Amino acid sequence: MSVLIVTSLGDIVIDLYSDKCPLTCKNFLKLCKIKYYNGCLFHTVQKDFTAQTGDPTGTGVGGDSIYKFLYGEQARFFGDEIHLDLKHSKTGTVAMASGGENLNASQFYFTLRDDLDYLDGKHTVFGEIAEGLETLTRINEAYVDAKNRPYKNIRIKHTYILEDPFDDPSQLAEMIPDASPEGKPKEEVKDDVRLEDDWVPMDEELGVQELEEVIREKAAHSSAVVLESIGDIPEAEVKPPDNVLFVCKLNPVTEDEDLHTIFSRFGTVISADVIRDFKTGDSLCYAFIEFEDKEACEQAYFKMDNALIDDRRIHVDFSQSVSKLWSQFRQKDSQKAKGNGCFKCGSTDHIAKDCVGGNQASKFIVKDQNRQHGGGEGYDMVFEGDGEREKSHDKEKKIPSRHGYGEGKRQDRYHERDTEDKAATRNNGSRRQQREDVRDRDRERERER
Repeated sequence: MSVLIVTSLGDIVIDLYSDKCPLTCKNFLKLCKIKYYNGCLFHTVQKDFTAQTGDPTGTGVGGDSIYKFLYGEQARFFGDEIHLDLKHSKTGTVAMASGGENLNASQFYFTLRDDLDYLDGKHTVFGEIAEGLETLTRINEAYVDAKNRPYKNIRIKHTYILEDPFDDPSQLAEMIPDASPEGKPKEEVKDDVRLEDDWVPMDEELGVQELEEVIREKAAHSSAVVLESIGDIPEAEVKPPDNVLFVCKLNPVTEDEDLHTIFSRFGTVISADVIRDFKTGDSLCYAFIEFEDKEACEQAYFKMDNALIDDRRIHVDFSQSVSKLWSQFRQKDSQKAKGNGCFKCGSTDHIAKDCVGGNQASKFIVKDQNRQHGGGEGYDMVFEGDGEREKSHDKEKKIPSRHGYGEGKRQDRYHERDTEDKAATRNNGSRRQQREDVRDRDRERERER
């Protein structure tokens, strides 16, 4: 009477006490036969105490006995089979995890050390581990959280009955699946994020050089994300061109033409630019060389590093600059903006500056003459509300009164308003003159003192 349990950490063979605990052993064997335990988690692992499993929900509060499937809901639990000579005396003891007296279902546990006398007389001991104590040791060493649940899932993969002394009930044949199920049970509750049982650490999966390369790539990507967030590069995924060289430690007297001539022997040079100070025009002693193809660039990289140019040993490397790529991304952005259509009327077949009309008037206008810079071509500042004021002003000037009386009254109001503005200007000028006179008198008094 034994069962082979295949877990994600190794195999375990259990010998059952079928003579002393027939009800419990029959329940365990038939549940294994219908593959009830396949995919069940070791949901509770208490180091040097117990490792508990057998709940398809993975919560520790689920599970049904085989008698429920055979006889109905009222037979979900079955009674204890506690014997005083069956104790938790050694590592690998197998016992039922019950919800109370005579409340056994499907959950069971393994003891992880000797002499757990505290559990004697409280739980039904129905077997012991015959093979696979090393697997039990690996389960005991699992990292767990505050609720004693492993951070990396430990699952029962398969169960195989090696010997079964009990006859199968007639209803059991319908419950046996055609193939052993794999993966997670359908009833499993997803409450916390865990590492799955087939997860392998990267340092165990890759070699030393491959691992270092992956780490470098991740570090470079993290740096690129930071540069994108502060605006140094257009996108984190952007890559520098592979046909441009960076040359430094140049002599200040080295010119663009000199570098073009020297590097042209490796292939066609599109540009050779010595970077200069924007104020003084002096060389900053480094340059960028752009080739027509990648092969010429690589050849120049291997041949010209540490070469002597104008009595200076130069250093050559592949360029990491993406400054020339900014224009490409700006063009993409502008094309995207063009695809958004007109914000005035909502149409998608033209943009706002080409709009000839719309259902709703915009509250923003663009003035044709830039008076701040002396008029002429260009655009002035955009002001909210100016559009309504100018439209209303135009209506008042263009729409005449039917009898002429309204037009005359409106012109009178404009005349009175201009008169008041001129009077206010004269008053402001006289007050300003008075203040200047007072200041002059104060200065003369100070001189006399």
